[in-house]
Amino acid sequence: MSRYTGPKFKLSRRLGISLSGTGKELKRPFPPGQHGANQRRKISGYGQQLMEKQKLRHMYGLNEKQFRNLFSKALKMQGIAGENFMILLESRLDNLVYRLGLSNSRAGARQLVAHGHITVNGKKVDIPSYAVSVGDMIGLRERSRSLTVIKEAIEGRNHLPAYLEFNEQAMEGKYIRLPERAELAQEIDEKQIVEFYSR
Repeated sequence: MSRYTGPKFKLSRRLGISLSGTGKELKRPFPPGQHGANQRRKISGYGQQLMEKQKLRHMYGLNEKQFRNLFSKALKMQGIAGENFMILLESRLDNLVYRLGLSNSRAGARQLVAHGHITVNGKKVDIPSYAVSVGDMIGLRERSRSLTVIKEAIEGRNHLPAYLEFNEQAMEGKYIRLPERAELAQEIDEKQIVEFYSR
């Protein structure tokens, strides 16, 4: 299955979460469509598991194959599979570029990485799914530092996670530690996702 390219607001309303992070999509807090406000369907256990999986997958902008492969990797790690999975998703380069405030959205961050604007430890990396390790430095190429879209994103940043540091002068950030579960998306029930893939 390829990446979703349809209307984001409609998808956000269907899943019940803000995929843009602004919350604008949820001004009408019911599913899209003519009968969205009047739906009183009871969702089955499988339906709830699928919904949680889709929420997380669309939040990070992965296709199904990437998502499943990352989950398989999390299962092989020591510790709680669901939390490991969330940490692996959070450690992707495109996500950390977004968290550092170099872009207003994960889709924008993915584009910055793919177009070669981002460096890791001083070397250009153009793979959005690149797994960043603790201690790695994420920066901008010299010729990319004057881009208006990046300057606007940094000026508009309102939160920097505690597991990241950002140096405004050098225009680079550091991944100082792995995030804790409490610092990640609270609207996701990762146990449901583990159960979905364990069927």
